[in-house]
Amino acid sequence: MIHVSSLSGVVNVAASLKSFDLLTLLSPGATAHDWSGLAPERHLQLAFHDIVEQTPELIAPDAGTMRAILDFGHGSTVERPMLIHCWAGISRSSAAAYAIACDRNPGYETAIAEELRKRSAYVTPNKLMVQLADEQLGRDGRMVEAIARIGRGADAFEGAPYQLPLVWPI
Repeated sequence: MIHVSSLSGVVNVAASLKSFDLLTLLSPGATAHDWSGLAPERHLQLAFHDIVEQTPELIAPDAGTMRAILDFGHGSTVERPMLIHCWAGISRSSAAAYAIACDRNPGYETAIAEELRKRSAYVTPNKLMVQLADEQLGRDGRMVEAIARIGRGADAFEGAPYQLPLVWPI
C-alpha cells in the first residue's frame, strides 16, 4: 500500500506502520523536521512549491523531481509500504502516489485515478507532476486524461489520510 497523509497526520499514520519508506514533499523554506523518531527504512525529502506552471520566485516540480519520486517508488515493496506526505495531503502527495502506482501498473491509469477518487473526496493531484510523470513513463496522455476525468476534489484545507494500492488489479 501507499499511505498518503498531510504533514499534521504523518506521525499517526507512521505509528500504524511496522516498517515503511517516507517521501516528504514540502515547499522550500518549510520548517525543518526531525524525522528520525519515525524510523523510516528510507527517506527522501524534496522541496518544491505546489504550483502547476512556472511562476517567478517559486520552484515548480520538474522532470528531475518526478524522476526522483519514481526512482524512490521503485524501492518500496508490498512488505514495506510507502508513506507519502505533503503539507495538506491533497495535491503533491496524491500526484506522487498516483505516479508511483501508475509506474508499477502500466495500463491501469484510469482505474488507479478512479480508485484515488473513491478513497479520498479531497484529492486534487498536482497536474504538472502528473503531466511530467506521464511523459517520463511514456503513457501518451493517459495519466493526464484520467486525472482530468476525476476532476478537482472537494474544497479542504487538509485531507484525511488514505491508502492507495501499490499493485493492480485490486
